[in-house]
Amino acid sequence: MATLKNYSTCLRESALQLPRHSPGDRYKRRNFKLRPLAAVISNFHLPMRSFEVKNRTSSEDIKSVRLITAIKTPYLPDGRFDLEAYDALLNMQIVNGVEGVIVGGTTGEGQLMSWDEHIMLIGHTVNCFGGSIKVIGNTGSNSTREAIHATEQGFAVGMHAALHINPYYGKTSLEGMVSHFESVISMGPTIIYNVPSRTGQDIPPRVIHTLAQSANLAGVKECVGNDRIEEYTDNKIVVWSGNDDQCHDARWGHGATGVISVTSNLVPGLMHKLMFGGKNPTLNAKLLPLIDWLFQEPNPIGLNTALAQLGVVRPVFRLPYVPLSLAKRVEFMKLVKEIGRENFVGQKDVQVLDDDDFVLVGRY
Repeated sequence: MATLKNYSTCLRESALQLPRHSPGDRYKRRNFKLRPLAAVISNFHLPMRSFEVKNRTSSEDIKSVRLITAIKTPYLPDGRFDLEAYDALLNMQIVNGVEGVIVGGTTGEGQLMSWDEHIMLIGHTVNCFGGSIKVIGNTGSNSTREAIHATEQGFAVGMHAALHINPYYGKTSLEGMVSHFESVISMGPTIIYNVPSRTGQDIPPRVIHTLAQSANLAGVKECVGNDRIEEYTDNKIVVWSGNDDQCHDARWGHGATGVISVTSNLVPGLMHKLMFGGKNPTLNAKLLPLIDWLFQEPNPIGLNTALAQLGVVRPVFRLPYVPLSLAKRVEFMKLVKEIGRENFVGQKDVQVLDDDDFVLVGRY
């Protein structure tokens, strides 16, 4: 009890010692701004990185990769990841000579994932397949803060390289673009992705030339066209075509290292032949109708529909994506017959599928 009394007395004495303020002082206090602590500490943010080398890959290793698949993410009926189907897709890519995969890219619907899902899928891919194929995580964002955080986590779980896009929708200046990329490129091998049709803003060559001063720039996924690709390759910058319909000419006529492909989800063996077998205009012409079919609606709608028809993924779509029409699905059956079912992934007969066979999931 004596201790409590002494503590109470101490509190009262402290209260009595508080300074008294006049009305004028109160006005001054309202207008006084405390400077945040972060503002007076320079370089307080340290990189979250590890120098352990078990899963580390240099940018030089990434530069030699010719065929990279932007891998599809399959779903269970409730919208969660179907890892069993995903693993089967990865194994089919590896067996057919694909050297790298983009995890959680546009094709893999990273834009429909939470970051927890995103990093988990990168980690799962590294854990199961990282010894057989290069795992390139799409950890880009239009928010520099999110891109930094996701890239730190991606490299922490073992991805070999990062794919980064320029800030979209809330576009920035070219100087801001450089600063955005410089915030993440120091973490490890990086591929810059230029797709103005989605971002609404081109990454001009002078930005790429500035970033090329970093040893971590593995190269560029370029969707503007083959003239731009040749401009980079003439300056010893590694480029992958981002357009399946142009990749043959990009590879054999404009100096591209290879392609980051959507079509290789379906016919990885033929795409491998297209990238490794020398000029082959006959094979390229054979594949163009399939490529045109895949991109008649925004990617990955066509791919998701095709893989479901081939029976290698469940016919489950995360909204806002919906399957192609019945008429388009009939067209795909004809394409499979013309190209040869044996060239496509999976073992089941291709089916048209009824509209009612597809599951559209808005909450997952």
